[in-house]
Amino acid sequence: MTEEKVLATPKVRKFARELGANVAEIQGSERKGRVTEEDVKKYISKKLDYQAGSFKGKIKNEYEHSEFGEIEIKEMPRIKKIASSHLANSWTTIPHVTHHDEADISEMEDFRTSLIDNFTGEKKKITPLVFIIKALVEALKKFPSFNSSIDDIESGKITYKKYFHIGIAVDTEHGLMVPKIRNVNKKKIDKISEELKEISDKCRKLKIDKKEFFGGSMTITSLGGIGGSFFTPIINYPEVAILGVGRSYNKQVFVDNKFLNRKVLPLSLSYDHRIIDGAEAARFCNELKENLGKNFAYKLSM
Repeated sequence: MTEEKVLATPKVRKFARELGANVAEIQGSERKGRVTEEDVKKYISKKLDYQAGSFKGKIKNEYEHSEFGEIEIKEMPRIKKIASSHLANSWTTIPHVTHHDEADISEMEDFRTSLIDNFTGEKKKITPLVFIIKALVEALKKFPSFNSSIDDIESGKITYKKYFHIGIAVDTEHGLMVPKIRNVNKKKIDKISEELKEISDKCRKLKIDKKEFFGGSMTITSLGGIGGSFFTPIINYPEVAILGVGRSYNKQVFVDNKFLNRKVLPLSLSYDHRIIDGAEAARFCNELKENLGKNFAYKLSM
């Protein structure tokens, strides 16, 4: 049966799509097989239980939390509810491997902080993330397997994307959102900086179109503004890689027989091992580091 022939209200269909479910695969519990929201929830729950290897039964607490003291139960934010199924699907479906490295961004930072607005004469407020976005796209051009997707592993076919839409993880009070900056390869840093501020503001105000969360090449999640160094970011399915960025810091590096004080950026690259092997991931990360280095900063700004 096709999705169009299934009996379900528009609200239920939308709910199923948000959770990544096909209503044609769901057994309806109402008259004539009509699918309800509860049917969708049960379908997703069973699917996740099976994927996580817990089809023998859920593990339940042998006690109530309230037995040990005062508790408070709150409703989980809707965005986190929606994201939870996608994250669980990604983690249980994709064999994750994370490559950790450091990029020397000393010259990039010197260049970035020296940029002046020609109209006002004031320094431009462009974050390091804008340069990282540009550097990532340059690496994707040389390593197209990172800009791909496997929609059906059984078919053995890979979709290679010719566009460069970079997802940016935005931290909001409602939960984490990942809107896309489109066609980064065709934009200068000023334009990217402007769009980055716009989509971040729309996410925090819940004024962004849902379509802006789809159709990405690769995602960047940055903890630089909060703190921390290395971590293991979960791939944003159906993408095949995600770049985690920590907070940059000063480090003594031995160069040309002497120690120099350099600014380094922690990088955590998680990738789908079905498509990308460790050697290719290391080469990709080396390319990214080169793009963030002294020879590329000016080029990235053009």
